[in-house]
Amino acid sequence: MIRVVIIDDETLIQTGLSMILRSGGDIEVVGTGDGVEAAGLIERTRPDVVLLDIRMPKVDGLSVLRRVRAEADPPVVAMLTTFDTDEFITRALRSGAAGYLLKDTDPEQLVQAVRLLASGGTTFSAAVTRRMVDARAEAQSPLPEWVEGLTARERDVLGLLAEGCSNAEIAERLHLGLGTVKDHVSVLLDKLDAANRVQAAVTAHRAGPVEMWGRG
Repeated sequence: MIRVVIIDDETLIQTGLSMILRSGGDIEVVGTGDGVEAAGLIERTRPDVVLLDIRMPKVDGLSVLRRVRAEADPPVVAMLTTFDTDEFITRALRSGAAGYLLKDTDPEQLVQAVRLLASGGTTFSAAVTRRMVDARAEAQSPLPEWVEGLTARERDVLGLLAEGCSNAEIAERLHLGLGTVKDHVSVLLDKLDAANRVQAAVTAHRAGPVEMWGRG
């Protein structure tokens, strides 16, 4: 079972999300609470995944995110909110969020997103991905130099990583061994100067659609 904690200041939202996630059959909601209760709740329940709202009274979601990610063995945290401004998206991802989902996400897609997060992937609502791509297009800047430094295979791996695929899913889709994929990811993190795969995914999204990168 995938253990999930939901942090939101609205009880109705907590209840609705809990019902949606439990319908998946392999997800257990082990706790719900607001920003004030978040740290203690997460420490007690030790979830695999935390779904975290951004705008909450008293203690906001970004403060919770930074505190949770500073722990020695933190759970995976994804933002689940109604706010999709560039500022919030950027601050959340820089603070270590593994995903950014909107509350109008289809229930079945939300269940799949939690499974993906638990398996080590990243996930973004389609609207959030479009915002990142649009921001890149509006800048009208050429492809960053790091793209030219990637091999064709590294571009393939990074493109799937940016889609939120786990290492196992990348291996399956590219017909590679899991160890080979891990090696590629390690090299990519080094080339992109990224601390983790979330930062690498954000960097990839900012470079525009994978189709624009060429083959290396």
